[in-house]
Amino acid sequence: MAHYLAELYTPKPAWLALDQTGRKQFFATIGAGMGALAALGVEAIALGETEAATLHAPAQQFFAIWRGPDAASIGALVSGIAASGWHDYFETINATGQGLDLNGHLAQLAALEA
Repeated sequence: MAHYLAELYTPKPAWLALDQTGRKQFFATIGAGMGALAALGVEAIALGETEAATLHAPAQQFFAIWRGPDAASIGALVSGIAASGWHDYFETINATGQGLDLNGHLAQLAALEA
């Protein structure tokens, strides 16, 4: 069953201080690792800037939503992101889990106990 990673992230001062050449080199490193993740079935669903005017908007400036065929592929993605040095440059919150339809998720919520 498909698993997902939802990331929320904001640049750290180290990213803001990095010049354009350094940023391009970092992105080249990220790009080099994407082929192995794609071979595992990992795909980027959507990436972008969060909209601050949204009700209950996060403090983080950017988001990314990824899908993989299983927990192992998403685990490889999370590990690959960490190994790339991403967290040196971006303060990140990760949420991962198996994707369900609306009724399946509502059943999860209904089953919660105090």
